[in-house]
Amino acid sequence: MTQRIPIHDATRDTEESPTSHAMYAKRRHLYVREVHGLFQRLRRGSNWLLMVLYFGLPWVNWGDRPLILFDLPAREFHLFTATFYPQEFILLAWLLILCAFGLFLITVFAGRVWCGYTCPQSVWTLLFIWFEHRLEGPRHRRIRRDQRPWDLDTLWRKATKHGAWLGIAAATGVTFVGYFTPIRQLVTDLAQFGAGGWALFWIGFFTLFTYLNAGWLREQVCLHMCPYARFQSVMFDADTLIVSYDRQRGEPRGRQRVKGPSDAATGGDCIDCELCVQVCPTGIDIRDGLQYECIGCAACVDACDSVMTRIGAPRGLIRYTTEHALAGHPTRILRPRLLGYLAALVIMIGLMVGYIGQRVPLELEVERDRQQLYQLTREGRVSNRYTLTLRNQDDRPHTYRLGVTGLPGLTLTGPDERWVAAETTTTWIIELTADPAALVAPSQPIELHLSTREDSGIRQHRETRFLGPAR
Repeated sequence: MTQRIPIHDATRDTEESPTSHAMYAKRRHLYVREVHGLFQRLRRGSNWLLMVLYFGLPWVNWGDRPLILFDLPAREFHLFTATFYPQEFILLAWLLILCAFGLFLITVFAGRVWCGYTCPQSVWTLLFIWFEHRLEGPRHRRIRRDQRPWDLDTLWRKATKHGAWLGIAAATGVTFVGYFTPIRQLVTDLAQFGAGGWALFWIGFFTLFTYLNAGWLREQVCLHMCPYARFQSVMFDADTLIVSYDRQRGEPRGRQRVKGPSDAATGGDCIDCELCVQVCPTGIDIRDGLQYECIGCAACVDACDSVMTRIGAPRGLIRYTTEHALAGHPTRILRPRLLGYLAALVIMIGLMVGYIGQRVPLELEVERDRQQLYQLTREGRVSNRYTLTLRNQDDRPHTYRLGVTGLPGLTLTGPDERWVAAETTTTWIIELTADPAALVAPSQPIELHLSTREDSGIRQHRETRFLGPAR
């Protein structure tokens, strides 16, 4: 049996003795090693794409307004060419449900790839680590630098690193607020020291939040703060695609394997170099089996493949695979749980698309005058007053025409048309009169019909009550 050669890892040093019985484990600082490979290129590509979208979208205008703008004071939410209002928040709930089913589907199929490739925590952490590598050097240099007393070189490197982190965090905060107020004006106000108090508060909050999460907490967010890390395991099965270590091929481990393929009898393919541990952003050893801390980023896959290439062994000792495949059994891609999530997702998408397709860009609210139930006119007719709130949600102005039904001889006093500018809300006070002889009850239902001259498909109907004297 080969003898394993221990490799010292400074990240695993601890101040506690083996007989210590501390109730709480002390956090060990992770010195993540930089790694290159296919999956890291995919990861960096997706990260840069998400960064470009996040930082770039607020600067893109659609006509005279930003392409995406959540205007809270005006209670208008502009998404590309559409404008939504608080009354349509059911769409937000719908969107969250879609995201949940999409996440469940991806998790059942490929584990925590969302965490490894697209989660904002991972994206910003990877960006911060990239600056750390550029400014403080490779992993072994950072370890030695932190173990010796600080000097001028260490001071300027760390100061520059934290300055870069704060700069990224500040840009993140400004961009986030830029989704709620036009970012061009926001940047101008910041440059002229004229930004409002709430804008400064939220910029400061998200700057601090980003700096702490991506710079200091890092893996602690994934391990202890993210709820997804806790419940994602219940969606795994033996056919889920996960990052796994091939124990049958790799064991027993031994550094003698590095001599060449001809010495395979001295041990498994794993040479116990621990590169898979050093590149892991959460600090786990994938060789210990499936762990909830694994975010599926495949950094260990690229690191192991590079080692296998150098020693002349087949790649894939650590790879994306399934538990069934590792055990020599066929993997089922189409299985009931996956098909169930897929069906639910497709149905929800279809319903949401149908709802949006039938959405009328017009909102009508009707409120009776509460100051008095009704009035009697000089002509002896019964009069009711109503306040109409019209929201033109279209991107062009419309002339709206009002009609009423429900009572014989019910008439509208005054003009029956109102012009409303694009994406504008207006109030319209109307008066309806009816012959008392037509009132068979003190309260009778009537219906208001609102349509446009320009588009016959834009119309709304609202029911209300017409009050009169008891007979």
